[in-house]
This record gives sequence, C-alpha cells and structure tokens, in this order.
Amino acid sequence: MRLQKYLAECGVSSRRGAEELMIKGRVTVNDKAADKPGIKVSERDIVKVDGKIVKPVAKKIYLLLNKPVGYVTTVKDDHNRQTVIDLIKDEVNARVFPVGRLDLQSEGLLLMTNDGEAAFALTHPKHDIAKKYIAVLNDAPTKAALDKLRQGVVIDGKKTKGAKVRRLPNNTLEISITEGRNRQIRKMIETVGLEVTALKRVSIGMLNLGNIPLGRWRHLTKAELQYLKGMVKNDNGK
Repeated sequence: MRLQKYLAECGVSSRRGAEELMIKGRVTVNDKAADKPGIKVSERDIVKVDGKIVKPVAKKIYLLLNKPVGYVTTVKDDHNRQTVIDLIKDEVNARVFPVGRLDLQSEGLLLMTNDGEAAFALTHPKHDIAKKYIAVLNDAPTKAALDKLRQGVVIDGKKTKGAKVRRLPNNTLEISITEGRNRQIRKMIETVGLEVTALKRVSIGMLNLGNIPLGRWRHLTKAELQYLKGMVKNDNGK
C-alpha cells in the first residue's frame, strides 16, 4: 500500500495532506525518513508521524463543526493560535483532522474526521462538489460585478470557474463555488472592486450547517454518511 493511503487509513490526514507531511520530513518508516513519493508499506512496517507510531483506525468518526472566527483550521499551529481541535478536544476522545480549509477570519461548516479516504473524496476536484457561502460585502455589488463572478475571474494568475451567485439584502451574497483555492471567495470579490467583511460557509455538497450553534458540532446523519461513503466507493472503483 502506498504510504499516503496508509496514513489516510490511520486517520492522520487525507492522502493529499499526507504527502505534505512527508515533504516536510515529519514521516518515517522503520525510523528512516519517508519524504519521497512512491514509498510503499505493509502491516509489518513501523510508521511514525512526528515520532509517534500510527496505525489504521478501527472506528471512523465524522463531525460537522460550526467554526467561529479566530480559530485556525489545522491540527497544530506553530504560532500557538487556537485551532479547531481546541473546540472538540474535551468531548472527542479520538484523533481527527479538519477536511479542507476555512481561513482565520471565516466561520461556518467544517467537516472533521479520521477517515482520510472520505476526506480525499470530498476535496478532490473531479467531483465538482459545491461549497456554498454567505458573504457580507463592504458595499452593494453592481449587476456587472455579479456577472463577472458568474463568468469566472482571474485570481493568482488563473481564471476561476464561474460561481453561482444570488443577491441577498444588506450587501450580502450567497455564492457557491466548486474549487477550493486559497481564500478564493475573498479574492474573487476583490477583483470586482469590493471587500468581504464577513464570510460563512453553510454547506459542502449534501452536508449542511443547519442550526449547529457557533463553536459546537454534531455527528453526521445516516444519509450524510451514505453520501460520503458513496464517493469513496466511486473513487476506489467499487
């Protein structure tokens, strides 16, 4: 089994996140650095992350968190900032990681799990999974600005896919995208001469924030679990 897939099954991160851990030199196999692609492991190998042995998890956990502003979407922060793990650690006795990102100043729906395969499926570009946000702007958007967002705009030298945009009262937009580029919504809004003053993610595909209180979480429903597992089966060709 490829090391990235093994780490995902251990609940360390998604396969993509596992590759980043390897590149950073945080993974060893039999006490030797595992920082090159293509490494394969078996159950006889001793795999460590940050010096700690990791093994495939027996029970998969899936949580939907309503992330507040001011929390970093990571397991560990080098600058001692509060992380999303701090919001669940007193109640969840298992290692989980956040799927995807929400920047420090954004709030809303965040999936947390120890199922690396589900995380990989949910974030893979080929699925075109819509992520819906509510964005409060510093001024009212013009029709021309909305049309540009719907057609796609250039950020970081590359054009985005067109967004689905619906205007709401009080300089607010409901905006859906299928990509997951860094601070994408904020940068898209900047290209049309406006600024996001508040941003909340309210759904990812079939996963909806609903009435989860800010800073709290819930387990996935049966229907939501079937949705995730269906994507994983498609990815694995089952």
